[in-house]
Amino acid sequence: MVRSPEVGDDAHPYWYAQVLGIYHTNASTTHQEAPRHSAQPIQFLWVRWLGAEPGYRSGSRVARLPKIGFVEVTDGDAFGFLDPDLVIRGSHLIPAFHYGRAHGLMPYDGPSVARLAGEKDDWVNFYVNMYETLQIELPC
Repeated sequence: MVRSPEVGDDAHPYWYAQVLGIYHTNASTTHQEAPRHSAQPIQFLWVRWLGAEPGYRSGSRVARLPKIGFVEVTDGDAFGFLDPDLVIRGSHLIPAFHYGRAHGLMPYDGPSVARLAGEKDDWVNFYVNMYETLQIELPC
């Protein structure tokens, strides 16, 4: 769960992602204006993004949990890298069983690190449990 950069009355305040991997590397630059040119450690997360369900209203005023779903794999932003320092906390996601599972979000081409072993499709939606969130610390 990270803060959303979107603004406006209809903007959801958070973005959600499934962490697929936690990585670190040593990176350096030759750019003239860089303060350091020696290798520096960098940590990053590889994630699969989830987005807010369009047109769905949530919150205490309408007594509904936020509803999100995976971004379709055909979207260029379905997967990405994220600075661990931007993570606010982990979220408890509840599969929205009523909406079932979908094969089209990420077609099955064999086992994938983006799914649990043996899964061939994804839940269409998840509810974000606002009342039982867990605080996690990512290893650096």
